[in-house]
Amino acid sequence: MFAQKHHPINHPIVNARLSKLRQTSTTAKEFREGIYDISLILGVEASRNLEEEAFDGRTPVAPFVGSTIKPRIGLAPILRAGLGMTDALLNLFPAAPVYHLGIFREKVTLQAVEYYNKLPAGDPTVDLVFLLDPLIATGGTACAAIHMLKEWTVPEEKIKLLCVLASKTGLDQVRQAYPGVEIWTAATDPELTPEGLISPGLGDTVSDIQFDLQFLDHVAYDELKGDRLYNTLKEPL
Repeated sequence: MFAQKHHPINHPIVNARLSKLRQTSTTAKEFREGIYDISLILGVEASRNLEEEAFDGRTPVAPFVGSTIKPRIGLAPILRAGLGMTDALLNLFPAAPVYHLGIFREKVTLQAVEYYNKLPAGDPTVDLVFLLDPLIATGGTACAAIHMLKEWTVPEEKIKLLCVLASKTGLDQVRQAYPGVEIWTAATDPELTPEGLISPGLGDTVSDIQFDLQFLDHVAYDELKGDRLYNTLKEPL
């Protein structure tokens, strides 16, 4: 059952973009663009089997039978990292509401800590939620986000987790905790360091002149990934 719920993407464009993201020489602009491109492909693949609804339309020449996406789609990016994936998914689902979930991983215990929840009160107003998390390292943050969605009464089977890069350990953690959640990944790395870093992971160079930042070697903490995407780091790490 686990294998059926995990959908690794094997595509030349994804492989090329991911290889670019791994390099320490990649600029912040290139990094953002790579995350966007991979997220767009993940979104297309994850929406492949969405139910369609037919309607009657007409061109200037003749009538036709068209289709729309039937389920109401919601997007749930994990702050701040998931924001880098949001625009790509909004390109596919422009009317989708966005529910920001604030979760960070405590750096000593590696435990997920919730600090912001933008889910509306009451029952869900969407039929399906795309959960956006660029990195699954330990799996704790993704599990916490899924728990938040389930508390909002979204069934596991109605949650699709989109991830650019996962560690095998983190991926297994999510799949074991929430076997009903479908997961799409661009790649899975074999190792997780004692500090909770994906290995080999993504290379990271923060080159924004505005903040005069130094190089970051390998980044796996979700909050750092968000800083990379939006150039908000205040000091070198």
